Amino acid sequence: MAKDKKDKILETKLLIYECEGTESQIKEWFKTINIAGVPLVPQELLNAIYSGPFVTLGKEEFSNSQNANIQKWSAYIKGSANRQAFFEMALDWASKGNIDDYMSIHRNDKNINELKKYFNSVIDWVSSVFTDVESEMCGLEWGRLYEQYHKKAYSPAKVSAEVRKLYGDPYIKNRKGIFEFILGGSSDTRLLEVRIFDEATKKAVYATQTAKADKKGESNCSHCAIGHDANKAKIWSLGDMDADHVAAWSKGGATAAKNCQMLCKTHNRAKGNR
Repeated sequence: MAKDKKDKILETKLLIYECEGTESQIKEWFKTINIAGVPLVPQELLNAIYSGPFVTLGKEEFSNSQNANIQKWSAYIKGSANRQAFFEMALDWASKGNIDDYMSIHRNDKNINELKKYFNSVIDWVSSVFTDVESEMCGLEWGRLYEQYHKKAYSPAKVSAEVRKLYGDPYIKNRKGIFEFILGGSSDTRLLEVRIFDEATKKAVYATQTAKADKKGESNCSHCAIGHDANKAKIWSLGDMDADHVAAWSKGGATAAKNCQMLCKTHNRAKGNR
């Protein structure tokens, strides 16, 4: 370094603050002064507040960009090591979301064995169940999913085949939901946001269905038509009906006009709850 630059650095006066008080007071103080330069992310703030051997060891493991495991972790966790993304996630998983309390309790620990063990348990579980790494896996709530499903047995081969099948389904809007859908037994289709019938299809099916029902003198809701109450011959308005898959999407039914029927809202909800 040139002498003039070196001298400038050595002669620059630094303003140093010494903060005293409770942990909550120190935390608020850090927030107050953190208004210039590159803002601290929440985990950087907590690292400063709970500085000690635990944070030092945690940063050596999870905030080290040279750690050979970073590439593997990045498949499931968003962010960078430098901005504490992996350290924060490890703490979040181990503490069940109570990072502040966890760091306060473990502040003076001389090892991070518990933290590393739990973090690696989650990562190893995910990678063993889902052997194919997909981009949509990054950023999911793997800590919560681990707690909810890690005691269940899964066949990686069957899971892989199911993932490929769902990825190839053009009616699935939310691919991120595929993984929890499979873990939960492939039953909660709300996670997938399956494409619904468009308005043009609903209107066309409604018109055809209603015309046929009028001629027969029965309800344009097929479930009402086979009933025995006052709605047996009721013609419902379009606004009082919902579009429904004749053959359920979960059983291979397409979201297409040929597989669409209009049901009154009451019967459609009853069908959906079965």
